[in-house]
Amino acid sequence: MREKRWLLCFLVAVCCTFSTWALPSQDKTVTLNLHNVPIETVLDAVKKQTGVNMLYNSRMFKGVPPVSINAKNEKWEVTLKLILNPQGFDYVVKDGIVVVRKLQTEKRDNRIHGTVIDSNKEPIPGASVIVKGTRTGTSTNIEGEFTLDVKSDKVTLEVSFIGMKKQTLQVDATRRKSLEITLVDDVKTLDDVVVTGYSNVRKTSFTGSSTQISGDDLRKVSQTNILGALQSFDPSFRLMTNNQFGSDPNALPEMYIRGRSGIGVKELDRDQLSKSNLENNPNLPTFIMDGFEVSIEKVYDLDPTRIESMTILKDAAATAVYGSRAANGVIVITTVAPKPGEIRVSYNFTGTLELPDLRDYNLANASQKLEIERLAGLFDRENNMDTSQGMNAYYKKYALIQKGIDTDWMSLPLQNAFDHKHSVYIEGGTPNLRYGVDASYNGVNGVMKGSIRDRYSIGFSLDYRVKQLQVKNTVSFGHTKSKESPYGSFSDYTRMQPYEAPYEDDGTLKQKMSYSVSPNSRTSNNPLYEATLGNYEWNAYDELVNNLSLNWYLNDYLTVKGQFSITKKYASSEKFYDPLSSKVSVAGDSDDAHLAGDLYTEKGGSLDWNTNAFLYYTRSFHSKHNINVSVGWEAASDNMDNTTAHYRGFPSGEFSSLNYAAEIYKKPVRTENMTRRISALATANYTWNDIYLADASVRFDGSSEFGANQKWAPFFSGGLGINIHNYAFLKGNKDINKLKVRASYGRTGKVNFPAYAATTIYQSLFDEWYITGYGAVLKALGNKELTWEKTDKYNVGIETLFFNQRLTVEAEYYYEKTIDLINDFGLSSTSGFSSYKNNMGEILNKGFELQLRADVFRDRNWTVSLWGNMAHNENEILKISDSQKKYNERVAAFYQKEIDSQLSINSSLSDANYSIPIPQYAEGQSLTSIWAVRSLGIDPTTGKEIFLNRDGSVTDRWDASQEVVVGNTEPKFNGSFGLNVTYKNWSLFASFLYEWGGQEYNQTLVDNVENANIKTGNVDLRVLTDRWQKPGDIAQFKNIKDSDLTTLPTSRFVQDKALLHLNSLTISYDFDREWIKKHLRMNMLRLEANTSDLINWNSIRQERGLSYPRSWKVSFSLKAQF
Repeated sequence: MREKRWLLCFLVAVCCTFSTWALPSQDKTVTLNLHNVPIETVLDAVKKQTGVNMLYNSRMFKGVPPVSINAKNEKWEVTLKLILNPQGFDYVVKDGIVVVRKLQTEKRDNRIHGTVIDSNKEPIPGASVIVKGTRTGTSTNIEGEFTLDVKSDKVTLEVSFIGMKKQTLQVDATRRKSLEITLVDDVKTLDDVVVTGYSNVRKTSFTGSSTQISGDDLRKVSQTNILGALQSFDPSFRLMTNNQFGSDPNALPEMYIRGRSGIGVKELDRDQLSKSNLENNPNLPTFIMDGFEVSIEKVYDLDPTRIESMTILKDAAATAVYGSRAANGVIVITTVAPKPGEIRVSYNFTGTLELPDLRDYNLANASQKLEIERLAGLFDRENNMDTSQGMNAYYKKYALIQKGIDTDWMSLPLQNAFDHKHSVYIEGGTPNLRYGVDASYNGVNGVMKGSIRDRYSIGFSLDYRVKQLQVKNTVSFGHTKSKESPYGSFSDYTRMQPYEAPYEDDGTLKQKMSYSVSPNSRTSNNPLYEATLGNYEWNAYDELVNNLSLNWYLNDYLTVKGQFSITKKYASSEKFYDPLSSKVSVAGDSDDAHLAGDLYTEKGGSLDWNTNAFLYYTRSFHSKHNINVSVGWEAASDNMDNTTAHYRGFPSGEFSSLNYAAEIYKKPVRTENMTRRISALATANYTWNDIYLADASVRFDGSSEFGANQKWAPFFSGGLGINIHNYAFLKGNKDINKLKVRASYGRTGKVNFPAYAATTIYQSLFDEWYITGYGAVLKALGNKELTWEKTDKYNVGIETLFFNQRLTVEAEYYYEKTIDLINDFGLSSTSGFSSYKNNMGEILNKGFELQLRADVFRDRNWTVSLWGNMAHNENEILKISDSQKKYNERVAAFYQKEIDSQLSINSSLSDANYSIPIPQYAEGQSLTSIWAVRSLGIDPTTGKEIFLNRDGSVTDRWDASQEVVVGNTEPKFNGSFGLNVTYKNWSLFASFLYEWGGQEYNQTLVDNVENANIKTGNVDLRVLTDRWQKPGDIAQFKNIKDSDLTTLPTSRFVQDKALLHLNSLTISYDFDREWIKKHLRMNMLRLEANTSDLINWNSIRQERGLSYPRSWKVSFSLKAQF
């Protein structure tokens, strides 16, 4: 038995040995050089050189074409593969024999494993992973992981996620190593796209006119004033100068883009106490924030750190998509969206020192004022004083000066104010669930003591993304409260006599003044005494906003987008006058003294909602055709209510609550208004080979505000452009990097008239009972045909880049004609109405804009950039209505009252300022024209002013019917220029505003020089300069003895205006990120210092900031991120 076992082992060993001998060594090589021979011949040759045993069926090679091979010292395994594989065969080694077989066509799928992450190494759940060109794909799990089976060894994967750039990569499926794929946020820079509010359009294919400013650039100009900063970047955007309210933090500015296109509230109908004229203003642009329209007050109070970018849309191609809201231009605001990753906290602080700017005032001190009175003859016989009386009056005032009284009245109500702003932003989350929380406080204390504007805001936003769906929701709450200075109007102090003290010798506050006299009374309250009374005025509003949006990315070409916004606002205000105040409606020494003291209240609210839905189609064809199409609809509703009341008769200033009032004066007034708008719109953008461009849009708006027969109106636009730099002969040119020409035309509209102007309104009479019940009367006559004002816009522009993108030059020409202006149409008095609203009138604005930017020097450490812009606008009234002609007659009648008083009693009226030129309307003239009677100057013989009539005749009598246009407040050129310098982590930014070529009526020379009442108040030091005194004198101003007679508007006081204003000077330092991360554990730290209004040169010297002084500011900012 043992022998048999040994024999079996011996046979097995022999077989293994023979099997090993049957295969040649792996080092055995083959050298062959055969051409077009049968495959079996080649295999035999390999067998002879190597001795390998081969097994195959000759019938396998039937039909196989002859083969060729050239191998030199090649290993036999490689040689066999070179012979067999191209013919569809392969081999395997079994028991030492090479078996030839057909190549296996089916193989097991390859499996790809991987993880998709973001730039912060966080996993992205729900990311799409697809094999390019197939329907094979999968999605990542909660950990960002995916597994995908593919048949090929090498595939191309497309990885995408909402809001992130699609990643395309080649993958070797045979590798077993797990992939790590990083997606980054799809954040297009302002150089890439134009943000229109409804969509983002590639800038290279856009044919409209727009200016885009990043939030960082805006904050270089100002950390607190967004609207003021915009002027530095686009010369077509202008804030109207407010000489009356200066730097008052509670005075909202008026503004326009590319000139004024409407008339609005006329000067004689304006509320002279109102700080702004924003309601139903026909020139205001529309503000859109994150897709929804917001009020100017909302923008004025917005925290600048929340702004990602602002875009000014100007021509029809850019604005027509907004239809009836687009005639005055559109400003689109995009706020900062939360970014995913670990929680990050950003904190911003800005402290501002605000100082009064009184450089425009030129008032006399005590000694100068007394000398002016002496030289003016106030103590002479001519002023009803004998010698002794005159001397006594003079020395009585002189004694006050000798006591050391030289009161700087202007400084008493003023302060150096410190304003501070704080904002916190917390963001983080995963790529498919991002969150952001923001909170801010901005406390502004104006330079008038007691004036305040406090703003609080808090917001929360969520951004949820899963597969093809994105849902965003933002909730924000804001509270703003403003208080007016109890010190009253600044003009109350500038007219006070400097030799008069506000305090008695014992330190008590004077109530009445002896020498300073109010224009409307014989005495005047001490304005400081007024400040100690219980007078107050405040305004407040709360606003709650919820914005919801949904994006559904159906595929690479189709996207559905829907939005819904609802805003609830509550506003209230109170104004109270102490019974002891000189400003009460009923004087305390009258028969109705018990009714002294006034309380004015106003309460109201609004509920607004807006919703829209769009379908977007974006696709490229054959790598040359690109098309973007969108269709959608929009609906909006505004509901407003407001109640005002006037209460009179309060026991004292300490008891100001309405329950202490003796009566309600007249009846409280409550107003309610509801408007609705529905729209349908479509847009299209097409480019061919990125050379030829085309834009088109159409919108139909329907509004409840218009007449029953004109509720719907179409608005449209079209634009064409050529990217000349993409032609073959310029492509890649280093000197000409961009050369784009574009043109557009379209029609837009606007709505700017009071509620129910198109509706016939009845007033109910509830005070009396009639046989048939309560009565009603016709109150206002409506117009069923009233429709939108429309603006036809033409625009041509050119955009260029030169010298490796170092020089940018852009130019625009525009022509905008506004038709169907809404005006009052006069009716016969027999109708019972004086007018009703109708569409009459046309206004034209045309001009050009130029923008330049040059990167003068640039290396690793330094960048030096210079920039500048310029705009020119011409405004012309093409057609006026009957109501404007009647208004011109009202202006003439207004002045005639003063003329009659001067001629009849040789005295001027004090119920209004008749020296101010009032705008009038005439075809061929401008909305900014200055109207006055043309003057030939002061007659050297008589000292009277000589006027030139329309017919060329000369007279010394002022006549309102002879008023003509003598100037224009619109400058011929305006704009800004500046520089931006960076060195390593340091940066310097400077911005100047300028105007040239316009005129202005110097009201100071009229009121405080020529017509200055030297006896009752302080005056400008120029009051006795260049006065006519005797025959033969050639002088600019009339005799001082005639100062009691108001000088009516005359071209003598129209002066050419030039302006240079330092809008901003900013220096900042960014700490090294690596250093602060290591030592302070912070992601970012920036320090910044800024000043504004430091330089404010004007060729016209006149007082500015009459009711509230101007100021200049120095601010310090800190921005940190943890």
